[in-house]
Amino acid sequence: MNDQVIHIKDVHKSYRMGKVELRVLRGVSMHVPAGCFQAIVGASGSGKSTLLHLMGLLDRPDRGDIVFGGRSAGSMSHSHRNAMRVGELGFVFQFYHLLPELDMLQNVLLPARIGGGYFGWFSGRKQARRRAEEILDQLGLGDRLHHRPGELSGGERQRVAIGRALINRPRVLLADEPTGNLDSHSGKMIMDLLRQCNKRDGQTIVMVTHDMSLAEQTDRVLWLRDGRLKD
Repeated sequence: MNDQVIHIKDVHKSYRMGKVELRVLRGVSMHVPAGCFQAIVGASGSGKSTLLHLMGLLDRPDRGDIVFGGRSAGSMSHSHRNAMRVGELGFVFQFYHLLPELDMLQNVLLPARIGGGYFGWFSGRKQARRRAEEILDQLGLGDRLHHRPGELSGGERQRVAIGRALINRPRVLLADEPTGNLDSHSGKMIMDLLRQCNKRDGQTIVMVTHDMSLAEQTDRVLWLRDGRLKD
């Protein structure tokens, strides 16, 4: 990826609800420079999560294109899209999506296991485990590696989700309302972690939120209204 990590070109997205077509995105265009912490703000139902899912290659636009470092998502094969999701993009969901039967360490290691394939994982599992332990220690969870999600607070689960998103050293971190289910103290901790990832590690971050007080802590704020982005 080059200095312009993501370029979104005139993206449209609609969903059909019975006989009604719901137009969510109506020609969204934006640039995401490398190393930028960018916020997209909008009311509930404005299409913020839809846009982030398109950027994360979890869905496809009806029209328009998303370009990653000069490579069109529309031209990517299924296997290339999967490789991008695992290696280049990290996703932090509002609802964590941790596997309840796995402990914290195992949840964080999942992308490394998937991305490396059987032989890659077999040869690199010790190094991946050390990295996962280091990440969880940096997140203040080093003494709880083998606790399962049901034994954790909401803030702790979100920190595990951030660790899982970082394990493969992605170029871009996409955060979907990362503090939406947290109390103010836990929310502040998560924002501090994201700013640290951005400033210390040079992580490119795109965060969607409805909370302007969070958005104001980022480098650039865009508003999503009526299916279009506005400064």
